[in-house]
Amino acid sequence: MIVDLPSTTTSAVNHALIDIRQRGGAVALGRVLTLVIITDDSVQVEQSIEAANEASKEHPCRVLVVARGLKRAGTRLDAQIRVGGDAGASDVLVLRLYGPLADHGDSVVVPLLLPDCPVVAWWPGLAPPIPAQDPIGRLAQRRITDAAAAPQPIKALESRRAAYADGDTDLAWSRLTPWRALLAAALDLPPHEDVEAVTVTGAADNPSADLLAGWLRSRLQVPVRRRTSPPGGGISSAVLERRCGPVELVRPDGKVGTLRQRGQPDRRMPLRRRPVRECLTEELRRLDPDEIYHAALQAVTEVNGRRGGAAKGVRSGESRGSP
Repeated sequence: MIVDLPSTTTSAVNHALIDIRQRGGAVALGRVLTLVIITDDSVQVEQSIEAANEASKEHPCRVLVVARGLKRAGTRLDAQIRVGGDAGASDVLVLRLYGPLADHGDSVVVPLLLPDCPVVAWWPGLAPPIPAQDPIGRLAQRRITDAAAAPQPIKALESRRAAYADGDTDLAWSRLTPWRALLAAALDLPPHEDVEAVTVTGAADNPSADLLAGWLRSRLQVPVRRRTSPPGGGISSAVLERRCGPVELVRPDGKVGTLRQRGQPDRRMPLRRRPVRECLTEELRRLDPDEIYHAALQAVTEVNGRRGGAAKGVRSGESRGSP
């Protein structure tokens, strides 16, 4: 069910929600959080709602979409309520803000938050320089950004490092989960020798590749080299050097990875690029600070300081968001 409320108020939106429940029964009882999506891009609105609906199957929630429109227009709030099959296991409120109201999304969001539930803020596109100090970011226990959506992803990642606050995370980090799991599992197998050096190869402007290098640096405390690969390929390999021979996780085609290490047969396994809905679902599983992400983020600067000038020179948007 979709109900449009043009030129409305938050009070009218709340009354409409109550009326929908009275006429159609309770909607999404047991919701565990409020997910606030902030975007200026009309195309991203529907894509973000689709991802949130999928995530709501594991995390029933209220989804508030703050879609900021033209600031030169007159002050107006257009709302749309989606429930039932159009909202997954949640209720979705699309709030389109125009005029000066576009800069005051927090005042529109507050009356619609679920009582006694945590708040998660997600910027699927461009994020504020300091998410924790954004008006909506201040309301949230968890703040999700996506460095891959920025015009310059590596600079965006550096901005995340400089502005980090407890509760911050980035989808470039959750895209790495399969890589991290496979590499950690490989080191649990014999021979149990220390890693002496690491090389991570990926597209020059791929933030996930930088975070993988930072994670390995922070966990293993060994030299990590970041090599660049052709644009569009995401991460292509991670090699962990040991005295007995390397542990190699290689993915040349962006779909299937091969894990090689001495004394073990080569293992091929699916290693596709994760869609946004999977990454969002994972990030909603925890609301506490992610110390491992923070440590990896801090180590990125150190790893990038080791890059040669040629490795720093390539910047292409084709590989963004492709771990």
